[in-house]
Amino acid sequence: MILFGMLVYLNGRFVPKEKAVVSAFDHGFLYGDGIYETMRAYQGTIFLLRKHLSRLQHSAAAISLKLPLPIKKIDDALNRSVHINKLQDAYIRLHISRGPGEIGLDPALCSAPTMVIVAKPFHDYPAENYSRGVRVAFVKTRRNHPLAIDPSIKSTNFLNNIQAKIEAIKAGAYEGIMLNWEGFVAEGTISNIGMVKKGVLYTPHLKSGILKGVTRDLVLSLAKKKHIPVKETLLKPQDFLAADECFITNTTMEIMPVTRIGRKIIGRGKPGPITAVLSQAYTREVGRCIPMQAS
Repeated sequence: MILFGMLVYLNGRFVPKEKAVVSAFDHGFLYGDGIYETMRAYQGTIFLLRKHLSRLQHSAAAISLKLPLPIKKIDDALNRSVHINKLQDAYIRLHISRGPGEIGLDPALCSAPTMVIVAKPFHDYPAENYSRGVRVAFVKTRRNHPLAIDPSIKSTNFLNNIQAKIEAIKAGAYEGIMLNWEGFVAEGTISNIGMVKKGVLYTPHLKSGILKGVTRDLVLSLAKKKHIPVKETLLKPQDFLAADECFITNTTMEIMPVTRIGRKIIGRGKPGPITAVLSQAYTREVGRCIPMQAS
């Protein structure tokens, strides 16, 4: 879809979408050397913005990348991106790369980072994804080992996830679920995953080699408030295949029910009651937090 009139933040300026270009020598383009955050705005306010910026700071520190602006000014730039594009429900992507420099891996070759913010209208996922649930599939591509690329870094180096996504597409699945180096369930290509068994919410432990999802953290917090037992642990694929309920989470999809894994029907083949309770609690949390953040 062509977004006429869309303005993109690029290194301190708002420019038309067509002029939002970066150097062919940018190390984000050459090597995937950069970090990003994806956010969602409701009624013009970015949800859980401080959590996203905290993770951004962690990612930057982990790859020795100095942020181009103080965090408060990045906060301001994100909000300006939403408002200058006159958006209410919005998708926002913040991208910070190492910046342009001579060809070579040494970060010192880059004099200054490149910072881009894209804010565009958010379009709801198909309603049937939530009413019927989606099908996911375990893929052969393993999640990166933490000693290779730390999964706690939200990196623009996404080839591992892309390979898994290609597998999922070929399998006709909505999302591909990766295992870690030991064969335990890790996460989806763009999501965290959880399951319910006998009233207990299980999700892969951070030690499984996963991204510490902002939405994942909120869902676990909401579950505890609802007195739903929560266990972060090491899980095998067969644990999910025997689950009563399953769901995936991320910032834009929130909580999406999973009713099939491969050919296996999960539970009764429809979104389960605990998934519904958590989804309702999530919606209420959005309503509760947005006025607070807007004030």
